[in-house]
Amino acid sequence: MEKLIRQMLINIGENPDRDGLLDTPTRVSKMYKEIFRGYDPSQRPKISLFKNGSDGITYDQMITDCGDFYSYCEHHMVPFFGKYWFGYIPDASGNIIGLSKVARVMDYYSAKLQIQERLVQEVVEDLWNELSKDAVRPIGMGLVLKGEHLCKTMRGVKKKGEMTTIKLKGAFLDNASVRQEFLNNIK
Repeated sequence: MEKLIRQMLINIGENPDRDGLLDTPTRVSKMYKEIFRGYDPSQRPKISLFKNGSDGITYDQMITDCGDFYSYCEHHMVPFFGKYWFGYIPDASGNIIGLSKVARVMDYYSAKLQIQERLVQEVVEDLWNELSKDAVRPIGMGLVLKGEHLCKTMRGVKKKGEMTTIKLKGAFLDNASVRQEFLNNIK
């Protein structure tokens, strides 16, 4: 990889032997291994589940979480990034997910060349499947991503803006009032 990065520097008109660039191929190679860790199945986070009610409290209302995500466009290999909002309603006899795991799953699927439409689907499908392992599915689940894409902002049309993608399952998809409650929570 370092040889390829060195050649790329030459191809764009740089001198890879100048002081500021001497270690750049090594640094970029290390960075790529870190930011593209989503291709390594051994780095997929272990998802902690807790039996609903095991701590004396059964919870069957909406749970929401939000955070940031960072990924790379598969078409131009430049970053896209933004905010996510996740929500689900656990079944009273099902599982509850460890909340930090939502962020870890988002980070894992973001850490590869992506399109936002695939990213939102991969995260929801993985979390849905994990929460459904005991054959008791969550009542519903949703994820909203709002991302700024540098392939649009810094090249091509050169316009700032956000892309929004949404993936809904169960009651979040089928029940208008549940969907509206989720969307109201993320404003």
